[in-house]
Amino acid sequence: MPDMTKTAHEDAANVVAGTPVATDSGPAPEKPRSLGADAWRDLRRNPLFLVSAALILLLLLVSVWPSLFTGENPNIGDQAKHFLGKPELGHVFQADWWGFDRTGRSIYARTIYGTRNSILVGVGVTVLVTLLGGLLGMLAGYFGGFWDSLISRLTDIFFGIPFLLGAMVVLNAFTDRTVWVVMGALAFLGWTQIARVMRGAVITTKHADYVVAAKALGAGTKRILFRHILPNAIAPVIVVATIVLGSYIVAESTLSFLGLGLGGDSISWGGDISDAIQDIRNNPHTLIFPAGLLSITVLAFIMMGDAVREALDPKLR
Repeated sequence: MPDMTKTAHEDAANVVAGTPVATDSGPAPEKPRSLGADAWRDLRRNPLFLVSAALILLLLLVSVWPSLFTGENPNIGDQAKHFLGKPELGHVFQADWWGFDRTGRSIYARTIYGTRNSILVGVGVTVLVTLLGGLLGMLAGYFGGFWDSLISRLTDIFFGIPFLLGAMVVLNAFTDRTVWVVMGALAFLGWTQIARVMRGAVITTKHADYVVAAKALGAGTKRILFRHILPNAIAPVIVVATIVLGSYIVAESTLSFLGLGLGGDSISWGGDISDAIQDIRNNPHTLIFPAGLLSITVLAFIMMGDAVREALDPKLR
């Protein structure tokens, strides 16, 4: 007959060590998954996410290694030979695949190389506004009182500035408008939405039982903010950041279209669209390809944002 006392002691030791204990009723219950694990499982089963992720990965590859897709110089063209040349659709991945512009430059090469600046601006601005807006929103939501009033009024002031008009005023002050200048201008005006979303999420989270327990155990403010509140308040911020990334790409293209975006030899879809306007009736190919890739890029990030929102929002499960 087995030693029941010894078995009881072994089970108690396993419980303290965190090891599941088998019972007569069946195997130990499965460890519950976290919100991130559940979200990732749902994303992998979502066709919307898979399609958008494939498009975004392709765009990232194009932006990082454009030379893999074309060997042409996007800033050099033969105007005498290729002035507004028509597309040669059978010549895949060659200079004349999408035709030529007024200066004889390959539209295909310019569209491929324009991907880098558009993706860089979109991702860079999103990272900056998430960091700045997330930090200010977290401070306002957690501390409340004076800090909440100050940050909220500052947010209201920036909300009152029309986004594109404000960016035009800021960029007009710079003669050399590089990618970093455009990113800084858009981030300077675009952090407010993330700040408000983070503030609301933190206000809801800071009253949770685990935060109250952490305070009672003497945890410091830094530990509470970054170990307890931030991981549980970041989900809506991730959703908003994923969706607005596409709008920052559109904003950069719009500013370049108006002549206030990227300057110098920097290639932008918005600048090429602006150059193509005068030829839209007789040579629509000069407009269709850069505008089409811009639309596909923005659509991919919007689709990604919708998929992430469905995965992270329990109400939509």
